[in-house]
Amino acid sequence: MGDTFSRWRPHPWHGLSAGPHPPTLVHAFIEITPFDLVKYEVDKVSGYLRVDRAQGTSSLPPAMYGFIPRTYAGSSVSELMADSKRGDGDPLDICVLGERDITRAEVLLEARVVGGIPMLDGGEADDKIVGIFEGDRVFGSIREIEDVPPALLQRLVHYFSTYKLRPGETHDVSVGEPYGREHAEAVVLAALDDYRRKFPNLET
Repeated sequence: MGDTFSRWRPHPWHGLSAGPHPPTLVHAFIEITPFDLVKYEVDKVSGYLRVDRAQGTSSLPPAMYGFIPRTYAGSSVSELMADSKRGDGDPLDICVLGERDITRAEVLLEARVVGGIPMLDGGEADDKIVGIFEGDRVFGSIREIEDVPPALLQRLVHYFSTYKLRPGETHDVSVGEPYGREHAEAVVLAALDDYRRKFPNLET
């Protein structure tokens, strides 16, 4: 346990570190779990989770899902995705794979970056980094996206291709083929750089 602590709850986006060794080993703040029928996301002002919407389809998130603190999808992230007009203006999303089911959100964990899934949402870059729960007894040795079980990747791609579907509405989302660790780490570094430029007064 460290010698210092926050007297008040830190904001999960701005008050936590990006991780012990980004872009390889990062922190993931989990917003939703594979058991959630409602999509939650962090409230940008308060830092607490708020209800975003009920899931529009019958599929559940196939992995823990959240974001990497102190990241921002801006111009640097957008430049790494073909056909994107801009970043989505949110912290960088991350999906974390592990053997053991974590059933509650608003937890912080360490994840090892192994790849990512490119997603365009209305022309905005909305990458989904794929990480492995650090120290996991089953998946912990995985270092590259190619070593992730194909069925898990297929579930992730399918989920993000459909999770915004609503009856009677158009769907301007496209999901590409998963990319490897090297590109994923470049996206994390770009998101860290975008954050520093977007929030220069929050640097510690």
